[in-house]
Amino acid sequence: MKVLVINAGSSSLKFTLFSMTNKEVIAKGILERVGTDKPQFTYKPTGKEGFEGDCSIKDHVEGLKLICEKLTDPEVGVISHLTEVRAIGHRVVHGGEKVSAPVIVDDEIKNVIRECIALAPLHNPANLAGIEACEEIFPSTPNIAVFDTAFHQTMPAEAFLYALPYELYTENAVRRYGFHGTSHDFVAHATADFLGEKYESLNIITCHIGNGCSMAAIQEGKVVDTTMGMTPLEGLMMGTRCGDIDPAIVTWLMDQGKTSAEVNNIMNKESGILGVAGIGSSDMRDLLKAVEEGNEQAQIAFKMFTRRISQYIGSYAVTLKRPDVIVFTGGVGEYGRAVREEVVNSLAVFNTRVDQEVNEATYGTEAVISTKDSRIKVVVMPTDEELKIAQSAQAILEA
Repeated sequence: MKVLVINAGSSSLKFTLFSMTNKEVIAKGILERVGTDKPQFTYKPTGKEGFEGDCSIKDHVEGLKLICEKLTDPEVGVISHLTEVRAIGHRVVHGGEKVSAPVIVDDEIKNVIRECIALAPLHNPANLAGIEACEEIFPSTPNIAVFDTAFHQTMPAEAFLYALPYELYTENAVRRYGFHGTSHDFVAHATADFLGEKYESLNIITCHIGNGCSMAAIQEGKVVDTTMGMTPLEGLMMGTRCGDIDPAIVTWLMDQGKTSAEVNNIMNKESGILGVAGIGSSDMRDLLKAVEEGNEQAQIAFKMFTRRISQYIGSYAVTLKRPDVIVFTGGVGEYGRAVREEVVNSLAVFNTRVDQEVNEATYGTEAVISTKDSRIKVVVMPTDEELKIAQSAQAILEA
C-alpha cells in the first residue's frame, strides 16, 4: 500500500510518499514560495536522480499537479499511475474540540477546519487548500486528516480550562488545545516499543524541543496536560516565542502605545532565544557557540531555556505521580546534547542523572541516556510526523 502525506502551508506544499509494506519513503520533497514570482521545487525520489530549482506554478492545485507529474515520470518517477496511491494523509493544525482522532475528510470535517480558522488563521486555510487540491487531482482517493490538536483531547477540564469567566469557554472556545500532537503521539508509542513496554502501562513526559517547543504528560496512554495552550505561544521558551509570561505585560505594552499586532509580533517573532540572547539568531547551535565564547547574555538565555523545561518536568512528575520515562525529540531534543545534559542533571530530586558518555554519543538516534540507576528513564527518540500520519491513514483505510 502506498500513502501520500501532504503538509500544506500558506506558501508551501511538503509531500512524502510512503510504501507502507516496509514503512519506507519512496519519494519526498517540497514546493516553496507558492504564489510568488519564483516558486522553488525540491523533489527527491529514493534511488533516482532528483530535482531542485525554480518552477512555474500559481497555487496549490498547480503545485500538486507538478508533484504528480514527477511521481509518475517514466525516468524519475516512483509509481506508474496515480491510482497506486491508496490514501492521502493531511496534517491539519486545529480541529478544536470536535476532532479527537484521525478522520476521513468529508464536508463535515471540512466545515470543522473552516470553523477553526479563527484559532489557527495561518495554518488551517492552507491545510484546507491542500485537501481541496487533492480532491481535484485524486477524485476517488480518500483523504485522511490528522489534527495536531487531536492527541491532546483526552485532557480533563481542570487541565484545559483557564481561570477566566466560564462563558469565554462555552461561547468563545477559549481553552487549552495543545499542539505538536502528532509528534508527541509518535514518540510516545515509539518509546514504549523501544523499551519493550506496553504503551498503556507507562507514564511518559514527552519533550518536543526545537524552534517550537512543547511538552505533554501522558498517563497510561492518555494526555493529561500539555504546555501549549489556545495557541502555540504558551508554555516553554522557544526560538522566537516567549512562552509563559505575566499576561498583564500585554495590556501594559498596549498602554505604552503598542498596537495588538505589534505586541503579538513581539511575543511570537522577536522573543525567546532570539530576543533574550541578543546574538541575532534563534538557532540553538548559534546560542551554544556564544555560550562557549563566554557571552553572558547568551548564557542567561540558555539557562532560562533549560530551566523552563526542568520546571515543567517537575510539574508533570507531580501530575503523573509515577513518571516512568522522559522523552526528548525534535531538532534540539534529538541533537542538542548540552540541553539534554543540563535538563536531566537538574532532576537530582528524582534520582535521575544523565549518562554523559551515552548522551555525547547520541546524535539524532534513539537511546536511553540516563544512568542505569536513575529512577526515571530518559530516552532520545527521533520523531517522524509524516510516518505517523501515513500510519493513521493506513489504519483507517484498512478498518
